[in-house]
Amino acid sequence: MFNLRCLFARCLLTAPVALLSVLMLWPATARAQSTPAASPATAKKPFTIEAIYAAPAPGSRPPSGLQWSPDGTRLSYIQPGEKGGQESLAYFDAATGKSATLIPAEKLAALAPSTSKLKDDRQRENRARFGVAEYQWAPDSNALLFDALGQLWLYDLASSKGRQLTHSDEPSSDPKFSPDGRYISYLRAHDLYVRPLAAEAREMRLTTGGTAALLNGEVDWLYSEELDVRSNYFWSPDSRDVLFLQSDESPVPQYPIVNWMATHPETDQERYPKAGDPNPRVRLMLAALKGRTHEIALPLAEGDYIPRFGWVRPGLAWAMVLNRAQNQQDLYFIDARSGHSRRVLHESDTAYIELHDPMGRNQHQGIRFLDHGDEFLWLSWRDGFTHIYLYGFHGDHALDEDALLERQLDAGAYEVGNLAALDEPSRTVYFTANKNDARGEQLFRVSLNGGAVALVTPQPGTHSAVMAADARHYVDTYSALTSPPRMTLCATAGECHELWASHAWEDYDTLAPQFVDFKAADGTLLHGVLLLPPAGAATEKNGRIPVILNPYGGPHGQSVRDNARAMDAFDQVLAHRGFAVLKVDNRGMGNRGRAFALAAHKHLGEVELADQLAALNQALTRFPQLDATRVGFWGWSYGGFMTGYAMTHSERFKAGVSVAPVTDWHLYDSTYTERYMGMPRENEGEYQATSVVNAAPRLSGRLLLVHGTSDDNVHMQNSIQFINAMVNAGRPFDLQLYPGKTHGIAGPQARTHLFHRILWHFEQNLAN
Repeated sequence: MFNLRCLFARCLLTAPVALLSVLMLWPATARAQSTPAASPATAKKPFTIEAIYAAPAPGSRPPSGLQWSPDGTRLSYIQPGEKGGQESLAYFDAATGKSATLIPAEKLAALAPSTSKLKDDRQRENRARFGVAEYQWAPDSNALLFDALGQLWLYDLASSKGRQLTHSDEPSSDPKFSPDGRYISYLRAHDLYVRPLAAEAREMRLTTGGTAALLNGEVDWLYSEELDVRSNYFWSPDSRDVLFLQSDESPVPQYPIVNWMATHPETDQERYPKAGDPNPRVRLMLAALKGRTHEIALPLAEGDYIPRFGWVRPGLAWAMVLNRAQNQQDLYFIDARSGHSRRVLHESDTAYIELHDPMGRNQHQGIRFLDHGDEFLWLSWRDGFTHIYLYGFHGDHALDEDALLERQLDAGAYEVGNLAALDEPSRTVYFTANKNDARGEQLFRVSLNGGAVALVTPQPGTHSAVMAADARHYVDTYSALTSPPRMTLCATAGECHELWASHAWEDYDTLAPQFVDFKAADGTLLHGVLLLPPAGAATEKNGRIPVILNPYGGPHGQSVRDNARAMDAFDQVLAHRGFAVLKVDNRGMGNRGRAFALAAHKHLGEVELADQLAALNQALTRFPQLDATRVGFWGWSYGGFMTGYAMTHSERFKAGVSVAPVTDWHLYDSTYTERYMGMPRENEGEYQATSVVNAAPRLSGRLLLVHGTSDDNVHMQNSIQFINAMVNAGRPFDLQLYPGKTHGIAGPQARTHLFHRILWHFEQNLAN
């Protein structure tokens, strides 16, 4: 759910880059709440909602679109234009850390027009939300392929010239180079195409029969949203075959997305299976570049998933099969010529299995096979936490024997995030994990031969590493709770060069947040972060101030982290207007291990609210300036569900704001809902018990309900049914709709209006 996982951060991917920078940054100079007011000579500017959405200052936007050249010598990135001007493509030299222009702004603009030219907000938001790449390096590192809003261009770096490869009125998407660099492949009108890169060559159509209900190699809404799939076709290493997923959407019910702004409203029918509905029917297919297309036989039950697949080596493919209940995951090896497959690894869980992408979501792979040797890396939380497992198999008999576990590479009460890189010559794997602090993330390395885990990034906080394929260099994006983000280009041997540092809010009066810990009823440690207003806030009443809880609360998500996003710019606005802001990660959320995650399994809302109330009670005792009679609650997506649930299952909250909420789990999609709630027919009692719609007669406090009318993730139907229930129960509420907006309610005008509306709601209902 955006994936309903870490909604607020993900929503912000659709906002202007100025906002992205803002919401990441809190300067190290943030002052404590007890600091006296600054003198006029050193007065800082106040935080305002308008400032959040103002045009970014020169140099305040971080480099984006980071990609390493395949030879590992250059890190390319999109260089923001000065004062909103055209972007260029630049690069950092891995050896020196110095930057230079790769493609100047005027040439880049001609090849890849701005996404602002996309025809509607839904297209813009989805492109940003799913991280769709707009350029990629050729395998030989001598050219770049650009997706210019559906037309593909090849830019030769030696000649500094671009050549348009496609000219169809139908847009092309998901382009890829073949491994040998002789072809490009792409999707068009639900079919797969291949084009030789020779100047006069013509494209070849690999599949036929694609329609809006039959997708050949194309990713549908469900797989992209809930299984983190970014591509559904892959070249064989010898560039002879393409393995792809065919998805039959015809059994999937349709939901109408209505454009209310037209004189005669227009409807877009979205294929969207709700909990218990039929899923897409999927088949794994192989298309030979010079030959026939045939199906790969895999044992699939109705509604099963093929969420990951790819190639081991030429002639040998692999695929994962995940059952509909998502508690059994099987790995199959496949003889590409015969189509024969065999299960070589089976994993199961009494509850559910979270999918992992060892090399990161944009690598489109669920396993990391070693290029030399018959081994692969596998992530699992089978021992209670997500760790790395090394498996081996006999190359000549890959389809005759099971994969064998060689060793578990790391262990402990912490979670591995992604495998950042694999240095095969030294048999070293680099990975991110929260080994030293559940709220942080750092880069580590460990030998495939076994041994101790070694720390690579020494600073406490949150590190995100983008490593070159040869693992010799990486870009480290770092921040901590009171330290602003910075980017450095580092050699794994040790030397680093600073690429960029944030200075976006140095002139603003920034308040310093603080970490606070609490205990759940069963003694589980709960991490929180608190931002207090300055002394003498206008909202003080009898020496006390109102407090607003702002959880995400849902599975897989984590809000309380040792990074600069833990408290964002709107939190600063609220604090400067006299509100304390408290965020707590309750049980049921992610990055704390299996037991922590499963606390809410099959009864979403109950444990989460209990933990939020426990944390609130402890905070009121620990911070006596907080006013127990003026408590607010707000959240987005799963946080929106949490708000509705809290205000219908507790009388503690005087005001709340629920943005784009699920209000009844029958109304959300099959994959997410069934993973965490089970099938409706098997758990109907909890579906009814956790329904905010059913609880509407018990609504307490003043609720502001917010929704975008074109939300294709959490449908406006959720709010409509909740509204109907509140009307029938005679419960007062406030409503704010955003025409044509999707789940992120993107755009500076809409976001400015929305956050003013939220601020006004709390000032009317919680202030003096």
